Amino acid sequence: MSDLSIPVLLAWSGGKDSTLALERLLGDAHWRVTGLLTTVTAQYERIAIHGVRRAVLHAQAAALGLPLFEAEIPAQASNEIYEETFARALTRARAREPGLAHIAFGDLYLADVRAYREAMLGRLGWHGAYPLWGEDTAKLARHFIDCGHRAILTCVDTQQLDAGFCGRDYDTTLLADLPASCDPCGENGEFHTCVHASPLFSAPIGLTRGERVLRDGRFQYVDLIPA
Repeated sequence: MSDLSIPVLLAWSGGKDSTLALERLLGDAHWRVTGLLTTVTAQYERIAIHGVRRAVLHAQAAALGLPLFEAEIPAQASNEIYEETFARALTRARAREPGLAHIAFGDLYLADVRAYREAMLGRLGWHGAYPLWGEDTAKLARHFIDCGHRAILTCVDTQQLDAGFCGRDYDTTLLADLPASCDPCGENGEFHTCVHASPLFSAPIGLTRGERVLRDGRFQYVDLIPA
């Protein structure tokens, strides 16, 4: 790795887009990945929005061999609380890696999301990086599968996609079955994933599908239990 590489933290959701972002960063000598930052809902002990158990998150970080910094938020946290806990996690990451001032996201094309992140980071004296920005999501989806990454749909927005997709493997069959209205990477929130095997992992993570729960009358989750 070049001594001129820039240290960067990665916003890690445990899903396929953050895995693709990590793959891209690791393959770019411009960057040196120093750790992962994940928002966790404290009461549920799960990754926020994705609903993945904290134990699975820790297994992912161990398989990647990267330090993990967790931003703990309460359920139904306000933006203010989210930003405060996110800022504290950034501070802890910088304490471990002095000079760290960049964090990367797996965002693909939602300009309003990127603008929000840029505004928040600007207030904190940080800079965002978006290694996948603007790329063809159909090509990214196929690349993910072709490269040997493996994931399970852990959450589905039933207003955009049938609940039966929740718990399915993210594979070529699933891509073929997605309706035309659904982004193949789920960038509009149609679904979220949990990666359990990857060329980036030291070993696969064994998972068993457990209870299925519909939350807020809209979001279908499946519990992924470490095997």
